[in-house]
Formats: sequence, structure tokens, C-alpha cells
Amino acid sequence: MARVVVVGSGAGGMAVAIRLAVRRHDVTLVEQGGSYGGKLAGYRRDGFVFDTGPSLLTLPAVYRDLFARTGKPLEELLEVTMPETAFRYRFADGTTVELPPADSGLCAAAFGAAFGGTAERDWRALMARAARVWQITRRPFIEAPAPTPRELLPLARNVSDVRTVAPFSTLRALGRRTLSDPRLRQVLDRYATYTGSDPRRAPAALATVPYVEQTFGVHHVAGGLHRLATALYERSLERGVRYRFDVPVTQVVLAGGRVAGVRLADGEVLPADIVVSDADASALYGQLLPEGAAPQQFRRLRRATPSLSGFVLLLAVRGRTPGIRHHNVWFPAEYDTEFDAVFGRRARLVPEPTIYACVPDDPAMRPDGDHESWSVLVNAPRHSTAPARGAIDWDAPGLAESYRDQVLAILAARGTDLRERLLWSVVRTPADLERETGAVGGAIYGSSSNGVRAAFQRPANAGPVPGLFLVGGSAHPGGGLPLVGISAETVANLVGRA
Repeated sequence: MARVVVVGSGAGGMAVAIRLAVRRHDVTLVEQGGSYGGKLAGYRRDGFVFDTGPSLLTLPAVYRDLFARTGKPLEELLEVTMPETAFRYRFADGTTVELPPADSGLCAAAFGAAFGGTAERDWRALMARAARVWQITRRPFIEAPAPTPRELLPLARNVSDVRTVAPFSTLRALGRRTLSDPRLRQVLDRYATYTGSDPRRAPAALATVPYVEQTFGVHHVAGGLHRLATALYERSLERGVRYRFDVPVTQVVLAGGRVAGVRLADGEVLPADIVVSDADASALYGQLLPEGAAPQQFRRLRRATPSLSGFVLLLAVRGRTPGIRHHNVWFPAEYDTEFDAVFGRRARLVPEPTIYACVPDDPAMRPDGDHESWSVLVNAPRHSTAPARGAIDWDAPGLAESYRDQVLAILAARGTDLRERLLWSVVRTPADLERETGAVGGAIYGSSSNGVRAAFQRPANAGPVPGLFLVGGSAHPGGGLPLVGISAETVANLVGRA
């Protein structure tokens, strides 16, 4: 039995704590904030309930496996359903398309009905290719610890697999080769943002994201996805995990060339044989490890492009909106302007952003009567008070409020005006995300997938110091609830072999 300290109570931190506790390790979880969940959080006010982080669940089998192996199954704790419509897309020319919650063939048919031409055939062909990429990459790139270039050599010898994965091609290039309709290419481009990336630089292999979404389904947790965090927290308590809240960690302590514990902000040292960091990897390597302990990892992260952040509006809306669905996306006429604004050398507010809104038809998430809880998200540059590429100062006076008004005006111009029905709103900027979760600059996914080398720049689950491990969205295999859950299982297995 090892003494384990987990730093951070996001979904990854709690999931790995549960898995280690059932293996009879002594687990303490320390959290800088006053509650659990990290980015998997919610907000309540006046009977309105919002998810402030993830708003949909794919690959629920990851969490079903976790709960089934550690106690009562997930289905006895949470009601997991699929909405009638997965997404409603609206394009600049006024075209709309609604997708079912699962089945890529039905999604292709919906695209064909809305766009005509070869849209249905094109999407079917793309998803068939994405299925092959998923089969090729799932084990070595997702379900196993991060592979080294040497470990990938056997895969590189299979010319057919290399051609299918197209490791040197971008998602944008793949869309141009396979999708004739520009609106369909916009839909594909959007999946780059699921990893906080730019489709013009993100790998073509990200076509697996819509494949997974449409094959395994888009799911909702009754009452809000943040209830999954509560279920993880309660399960960890049942398994004997101890929590210490409002306890910032200032250093990972080393002794004899390996981990010895963590130092807290008040100077106390918690001894540990194993430290698992669910903190942002940039914070771990740049602030928590002693200087010089991980120079290679620190340099690699500095070379990587940080992921984009998000500007969030929580809107309490009076009445019901005709045609609104659970997940809604309004695309701009010029998508590239958005990525230029976020990833350019001189970042700026996106002038005409893609607008995403989650509006659950869930009685548990709104007051009695005809009301709606809107969680609105637009892609945004990271936060920094000092000049930095891809970042702006979100704490500048009046900036957040003026951008809120701009986003609402753009939504109105695209056919959905909420301003006269708005009871109240809450604004959450990248600066707020950084303060609340420790994500450096509010970068949602740590580093982006931009560039051919991005897969090798994401931090490995086994740290450079014996006894140190990394879990969560900023480490391998990446961000999003399914990958975070997979990283927790990977780390638990690595600890078992340490």
C-alpha cells in the first residue's frame, strides 16, 4: 500500500483517486478551491441550473466501467439519456440542419437533405475513413501511455495505415479533399475546437471526434452534467479518499531523486510515495516542481501552442424559444477570422464568433413554468495581464460586459434575440477560469493539437521523476471527459507497476 496525494479534484483527479483507493492505497486529495469538480462544475440561481464546463457526454462506457468496478453502477446513481436532437446547426446563409443523437448514417442523411448535392455521400465516406483511423489509433494513442516515436515505428511500416491516418495532413485539408459543401467543412472544422485547436493546423486524425460522437451517441445527465462530479466525489468518499479543500499546493517535494510529498501554502508537508497531479501540466512543470527537475518537459510545453479558452454567458431566459434544441450552433460567414483572432500573434476578441448554446429541455435545470437556462460559449483568447501571444487581459475594465452585449447582439442578428426576455446573466471569462481551476491563462485543454508534433508535446502520464504521475485534460491523451477518464485508468495502472 502506497501513500498517494492527488493534486486537484477535477474529474481526472477524482477518478484516479477512486481507482487507487479500491486498490488499497492510502489516498488524500488536496484541492486549492472550496469544492470539487474543477471544470466539471455547475451554477445555480433562482431555480436556474447551468453546466459551466462540459455540456455533453460521449463514450459514457468510460465512466460506466469506473463505477461498475468500484461499487454501484452508474445507472443507479445518475439518469443518462440522449436528447431527441443532438445538434441544431444554423449557417450564415440561413440554412439549418438538425442531427440525431447517434448514427452517422442518419447524420449523413440529414446533411444530404439540408445541403443537397453530394453532402450525404461525402459525410458517409468521411465517417468510414474516420472509423478506420479510430481502429488504428485507439489502442496506441488513447488507451495506452503516450507512445514514443520509437514505439510508433512498427505502425509506420504499414503504408496503408499511414495513408489512412494521414499524420502530416490537417483537419482543414482533409475537409477540402473529401467534403464538397463549404457548410459541411465548417461542421468538420468545429471539431478541432473540441481540443482547443485550429483546424488549419490540427491533425486530420481529429475526424475521429465526430465519428465517436455519432457512433456512441451524445448523452445528457439529468439535472446537469456537473452531477457526474458529485457522483465521483461521493464514490471517492465511499472508498476512503480523504479531501482537503482550500489548500493550494506550492511545491512537489523531492528527496533522493524521487517524489517525497507536497508542500502546502501554509508550509505543511504532506508525505507521499506517489503524487498524481490533476493540475494544469504547465503549472506543474513551471511552478510546482523544483527548478531544473524537469527541464525537457518544461521546454516542450513552452514550444507547444496553448489551447484556446472560452467566454461563457449563463442566461436566465423568460419564456420558450421556438426551434431551440439541446445543443445549438450558429456559424459565421467567415470561420477563419475566428482562428486568426484566437491564435494570431496579436490576439483579439473574435468579432463574429461561432456561438454555441446548450439549452437543456430538462425540468430539473429551470424553474417551474416557461423558462430556459442558456449556457452560451464562444471561443476566446487566453488571459494574461502581460503581453503574450494568443492572450489578452480579460480583467480590463468593462471588457467582459461589452463583449457580452456584442455576443447577444450577434445572436439577435442571426435570428435569436434574447435581450428582451433576459432576466439576468452571469459572465465567466478566461480570467475567471484561470482563478477557479488553475488552468494557466484559462486554456481549457492545456496545450492544443496544433502542429505535426503536438501529439508528442502533450505531457506523458508518467512524470520525469519517479513517483510522479499526471492525469487530466492537459496530459495524455488529452481533454474532454472520455479522455480524462481514460487517463485516470492509465495512471492507476502505471502506479500499480511503479
